[in-house]
Amino acid sequence: MKKSLQTTLLLFLIPVALWLLLDTSVKDAVGAALTLCAHSVIPALFPFMVVSSMLVALGLGELLDAPLGGLMALYGIGGAGASALVLGLIGGYPMGGRTAAELYRNGLLTRDEAERLLSFCNNANPAFLISVLGTGLFGSFRAGLWLWLIHIAAALTAGLLAGRPPSGAESRPSPTPAAAFRAVTVSSVFVSAVQTALRSILNVCAFVVVFSVLSLPFRAIGGTVGALASGLLELFSTLPLIPSDRSGFVLAAGLSGWGGISVLCQTAALTADTGLSLRRCALGKAVQGVLSALLAWLCTGLVFP
Repeated sequence: MKKSLQTTLLLFLIPVALWLLLDTSVKDAVGAALTLCAHSVIPALFPFMVVSSMLVALGLGELLDAPLGGLMALYGIGGAGASALVLGLIGGYPMGGRTAAELYRNGLLTRDEAERLLSFCNNANPAFLISVLGTGLFGSFRAGLWLWLIHIAAALTAGLLAGRPPSGAESRPSPTPAAAFRAVTVSSVFVSAVQTALRSILNVCAFVVVFSVLSLPFRAIGGTVGALASGLLELFSTLPLIPSDRSGFVLAAGLSGWGGISVLCQTAALTADTGLSLRRCALGKAVQGVLSALLAWLCTGLVFP
């Protein structure tokens, strides 16, 4: 780190540290974030992390190569990458990024393929978009369904824009379908999956807590500006600020597509040992956020007749 940058960061962190010590609302924000983790994040993600690790270890990537290989070929990625896309769409943040890293660790994707896959496989799950946002925030199942469809369309398009390989580039051939059956023991796969999931969920919860606290000043602003600023950092704690009208629908779609800096940090923590660059991941999420907001704006007449 350059000395000038280090000095600037030091001068910035000193008042932040004082704020954390003196502001009593920080304690309440930490408690609320830990409650969120205990009641929502851990129950939703931890069991799914265990199962998804086992699926990848037992050969899900190779198994999906044949039926979804054609779709992944559009992105210049081996068919095994379909498992990260599918699990990311079902399990939510940061399951897609975590699965892409698992595929790279297991040698099913090249580094370039895994980094391009990260640009569109890390997504919100349908339960959050349909139930929490649609039914809970907007009081409409239809609104949630449209948010989910918009989210998927924006993710797939973002992958073409941000993750597509240069013209003429060739990706490594995908594994053969026969490789789907591996010489592994269920007991070893299960134990490894639980241990890996535990480390992963601790990383996820840590960043949820940190960014929930850091978004406090923005949430205090209130209104659309406060919701936008807070949502760029962390999504879950921003939900009470999003209005349940057309503008809120567009804002919710855009913020869900982006996911928040918290999600990028969670993904970075879960892929740290792989050395994968998150440049395409960040670009893909930014593109997905903009596309989601645009598509939501175009669809508001159908959602709010």
